[in-house]
Amino acid sequence: MASSSSSSHSPPPCTSVPQPMKREEPIRNWAELPPDLISSILLRLNSIEILEKAQKVCRSWRRVCKDPSMWRKIDMYNHGDLGSMGFDLEIMCRHAVDRSQGGLLEIDIWYFGTDELLNYIADRSSNLRSLRLIMCYPIADEGFVEAVAKLPLLEYLEVTYGSLSRKSLKAAGQSCPNLKKLRVNSDFNPKSYNDEIAESMPELLHLQLVGNSLTNTGLNAILDGCPHLEHLDLCKCLNVRLERDLEKRCTERIKELRCPDDSTADHPYGFNMDDLLGPNDYDWDGSTAGYPYGTDVYDLSGLSDYCGDEFYRY
Repeated sequence: MASSSSSSHSPPPCTSVPQPMKREEPIRNWAELPPDLISSILLRLNSIEILEKAQKVCRSWRRVCKDPSMWRKIDMYNHGDLGSMGFDLEIMCRHAVDRSQGGLLEIDIWYFGTDELLNYIADRSSNLRSLRLIMCYPIADEGFVEAVAKLPLLEYLEVTYGSLSRKSLKAAGQSCPNLKKLRVNSDFNPKSYNDEIAESMPELLHLQLVGNSLTNTGLNAILDGCPHLEHLDLCKCLNVRLERDLEKRCTERIKELRCPDDSTADHPYGFNMDDLLGPNDYDWDGSTAGYPYGTDVYDLSGLSDYCGDEFYRY
């Protein structure tokens, strides 16, 4: 009986499946990433973001940001609101050029720049292959001509919404015999540039002349003087009439042709002045925001280690 009573009060056998212990995810530390992976991440940022934000994350990121290999390309893209930035883009750009230690190959400058800055770049970057100037009206002919004379290896030149003269463009062609890609764009430019291009740029492969006053005669001169031309963008060149022999010449020879009445909606700037003016309406002044040229305000090597690596985890 005792055994019967004991069995009647025994708990039922356990049928639940034991739950596996939850595995804790390891805490990751940004600072412990390999330098080559950090570099790969940071190269997806533009130069302003690197100098103003990324290099301040921790000591290991700062070391990578100071490596000259990070500065083969300098991209100074911004939205044009110069008055509200709180820092001076010209000083920042000079510092980025210094970090390249002569290895700079490509530079894009947006909404700012002076003759002095352009020559600062040219004096320290004789291997430069690509120069893009977008809305850089303060750069004048004299400074531009002086600078391009120091850039014999230049292959790509862009001046979009700038004050480039025929003299400047001709100087670029004569000083840069390897020039293969040229973009000179505006809403409407009364200067056609056809003689300067035809006479001084025989190696051109790509030519973009959005909003230019080029005529059929000028286009024929360019086709004669640039026998290797493969890509030609004539959007908004309203004086060009691609008809009969000229149309046949272009379609047979040019691999990628954009005609004067083609849409510019897929162009990177849209080629509408309002798209580029920015919130400050390009109210440029030469202010250095209180910093003399040469002040190394982006060199953080002297900072205390307030940004210790151990605090930057996700």
